[in-house]
Amino acid sequence: MFVFARRLHYLCRMEIKRALFKCSSQNVSQVPRDALPDFAFIGRSNVGKSSLINLLTGHGSLAKVSGTPGKTRLINHFLVDDRWYLVDLPGYGYARVSKSERGAFSKLIIDYIFNCERLHFLFVLVDSRLEPQAIDLRFIRLLGEHGVPFGIVFTKTDKLSRNQLESNVTRYRKQLLTEWEELPPLFFASSAKRTGRTEILDFIEKCLTGM
Repeated sequence: MFVFARRLHYLCRMEIKRALFKCSSQNVSQVPRDALPDFAFIGRSNVGKSSLINLLTGHGSLAKVSGTPGKTRLINHFLVDDRWYLVDLPGYGYARVSKSERGAFSKLIIDYIFNCERLHFLFVLVDSRLEPQAIDLRFIRLLGEHGVPFGIVFTKTDKLSRNQLESNVTRYRKQLLTEWEELPPLFFASSAKRTGRTEILDFIEKCLTGM
């Protein structure tokens, strides 16, 4: 059974004043070398990652939004208020790319998540409308096996009624508890309704103040 070691209570308030694109990296050796921490975002292709990043930063086009899965193919670093990096990672799953490209994405993701010491926390995005997907569960299990600190963000919550959302989240909790002794932090976001921003940013602020 996995145990999530970093449960944090967050009451802080973060207001992003500036978010700037820093660099895109094809491999871990190219990521920034300074001492600022990375807070990374990842999920299956087309889960709403770019929209969430734009919501968090208050920048409508910081991360490119596309209806075509698999557009993010590099590790993208955005410098936030000269304090931390928001990292946009390539999606996994059903991107419309070649097998060789999918393999490269997988290696890039694995190398960064497991070998990059600057990664402080990973937000795993899942579609709140769907039942627990095998690919997401495998990825989460892999994080547990390697002790990677992470939380789960349920996206597109505006597409469901409150009862539907509660039902889907309950199903997800039960599935996770078959392998985990304690659940990781859970967040709920809707880019359309602009919800979830405060909770995620306050969590990051708490992490930063505790470093």
